[in-house]
Amino acid sequence: MNWGIFEGLLSGVNKYSTAFGRIWLSLVFIFRVLVYLVTAERVWSDDHKDFDCNTRQPGCSNVCFDAFFPVSHVRLWALQLILVTCPSLLVVMHVAYRELQEKRHREAYGEDGGRLYLNPSKKRGGLWWTYVCSLVFKASVDIAFLYVFHSFYPKYILPPVVKCHADPCPNIVDCFISKPSEKNIFTLFMVATAAICILLNLVELIYLVSKRCHECLAARKAQAMCTGHHPHGATSPCKQDDLLLGDLIFLASDSHPPLLPDRPRDHVKKTIL
Repeated sequence: MNWGIFEGLLSGVNKYSTAFGRIWLSLVFIFRVLVYLVTAERVWSDDHKDFDCNTRQPGCSNVCFDAFFPVSHVRLWALQLILVTCPSLLVVMHVAYRELQEKRHREAYGEDGGRLYLNPSKKRGGLWWTYVCSLVFKASVDIAFLYVFHSFYPKYILPPVVKCHADPCPNIVDCFISKPSEKNIFTLFMVATAAICILLNLVELIYLVSKRCHECLAARKAQAMCTGHHPHGATSPCKQDDLLLGDLIFLASDSHPPLLPDRPRDHVKKTIL
């Protein structure tokens, strides 16, 4: 698989991520993808060839190998890395969709027609939900794969000798795994990095939710203060803050709407996109 193309697709995620997201992406590529490409594939390249059993019964070694290694570590890690990084592409695609909508809006209404989004890449509305769902999905994928690995290989440890009594083996035979200590080291390393990535995803999720709640509370407090100081609907300097709280769309009008109109709801509407 050409991981260089995959890395190029995700290179634009950094500018749409928080600090925790940038750390997560660096950890994935440096300590998971690179380790997988440079060492893991080579360590597991001889797992079937050097899996020896103390019997000459035809087919016994193959059956025992399949019983103990139902799925290759390398293939499981490849699938895990693909699934855990694909949600980040959805964020990039969502931002690209917003930018395209903004471009079409300007072409249709001109520069005097206002803007659909104050900042298409800012995590507001639907983009915020896309980003949050991507974090939940990435953490869930890593947790699911850690559970799968643990169910196949208890404590993520490969024993040097495996007892096998599957047909067509004539009796209980001993099978020997090639380089078990080296494989255990890399398995525990991949498990540890996956656990750290899960922690980073959860921390980033808590950060985004708490930040959004703080912004909503601050907006309500500011709106209440402005309403108290201007009870009769007079023009308030706080309206500019209201315009910056979400994704606002300027509707087409005969004249360019001012930045702070007397009735901003006549010129703007919120969108979840």
